[in-house]
Amino acid sequence: MKDCIFCKITKGEIKPEVIGEDDFFVAFLDANPIAPGHTLVVPKKHTSYIFELEDKEYSDLMLVSKKIAKTLKDKLNPKRVGILVEGFGVDHVHVHLVPINVGGAICLQYSKHASGDELKKVADKILK
Repeated sequence: MKDCIFCKITKGEIKPEVIGEDDFFVAFLDANPIAPGHTLVVPKKHTSYIFELEDKEYSDLMLVSKKIAKTLKDKLNPKRVGILVEGFGVDHVHVHLVPINVGGAICLQYSKHASGDELKKVADKILK
């Protein structure tokens, strides 16, 4: 889809703070994070709805998300890394990974815009 922001990111047309990438997925910091380190894991293949993924694609997405969540936990030291998949904000499958320290902390209404400098500082800490 030519107007899909995540397709533009996966094609390199938009450059977010990437914290992980392989041939099939890209993980990058959300520009409107719920908490510092809020990361989106996105398949490079455009699919609208998570349950439309093939079984292997779905499993691989969850395994990549697990790997990224472990990195976030190790580098940012939250009590947990929460996961959210709802898919209404952008019509392209994506997993939200959010460093959290209390229950009920994952709510997209808590998100606020982060500057490029703020995102860069968090990305540097994660990638270090």
